[in-house]
Amino acid sequence: MASLSDKIVEMGLDNVCIMDGFDECAVGVLERFGMEPIVIYDKAKVIDKIMEISPGCDWISANEHYEFNQLGGWHGETTPGFIIKLPSRGTD
Repeated sequence: MASLSDKIVEMGLDNVCIMDGFDECAVGVLERFGMEPIVIYDKAKVIDKIMEISPGCDWISANEHYEFNQLGGWHGETTPGFIIKLPSRGTD
């Protein structure tokens, strides 16, 4: 299976910033007018991954880590973005 980095290069987007170890959390690439494309990660999957790779880490600690290190990090115009999925609509 190709890595996220390989897939990004195949798309011709070799200048985007990716988070090492979080390939399975990536959900796509965001295009914005007049701006560089960025990789988009699923916030919930990122927090789950932090708990998976950090023994004894609960959701609160993982969320704090995410907010400070990933969401709060700035690595230039191609800093990754994070999506929060909308709740599913139930049958009313």
